[in-house]
Amino acid sequence: MARPIAFDLEPGTVLADKYRVRARLGGGWEGEVYQVVERGTGVHRAAKLFYPERNPANRTVRRYARQLEKLRGCPLTIDYHHTEEVEIDDRRATLLLSELARGRPLSSLPRDRRGAQMERFEALHLLHRLAQGLEAMHAAGLYHGDLHDGNVLVERRGIRFELRLFDFFNRGRTTRDAQQGDVIDAVRLLYDCLGGVRTYRSQPEHIRTICCGLKHTLIRRRFPTARHLVQHLENFSWE
Repeated sequence: MARPIAFDLEPGTVLADKYRVRARLGGGWEGEVYQVVERGTGVHRAAKLFYPERNPANRTVRRYARQLEKLRGCPLTIDYHHTEEVEIDDRRATLLLSELARGRPLSSLPRDRRGAQMERFEALHLLHRLAQGLEAMHAAGLYHGDLHDGNVLVERRGIRFELRLFDFFNRGRTTRDAQQGDVIDAVRLLYDCLGGVRTYRSQPEHIRTICCGLKHTLIRRRFPTARHLVQHLENFSWE
């Protein structure tokens, strides 16, 4: 598949005569995501602009929109609104409008001198929230496919974490293996939030029991589903 040509939209760019670009939020294999403002209402939205080279006959957009619609109400996903056809520098492209989620990427949280982003209890609380969302997603017959700290949006609200996931990756039909891959990725996020390899040996037993040394076979055996991970987090004994 051809390498896509980046859009690299500047703030102030108007799309479809309806939306004004405020800022770029990120990008991935399928396209680029921007914060936009509806010119008629002043409402802020997220707009994903798909690369035509990776959206043949709008198949990628349709898959993504149906995925979001199927996950409506899932605590980890944004709400889909609609799509628009736009023209940018003589290129036709599709724009997908959705809820603008608040928060910041997990990757941007500050690290301490040990390389950790969170205290243990905070990190376990975040993992619990993530595992609950994955359980709902998997129950809907879907999976994320590329879970990492760059596509987990985090907002602290009181004693809770509100999370949103972006950039689902299509690895084909939903399988048990694909869903277990999400669980492995979630465990990896806990490992990284607590400092990764630099601190792992000094972590207490209840952390190492979850991380399993990042050995995929052990994680699959201990937590065969997201539900098993949720139950473990709700019932393990503290040292």
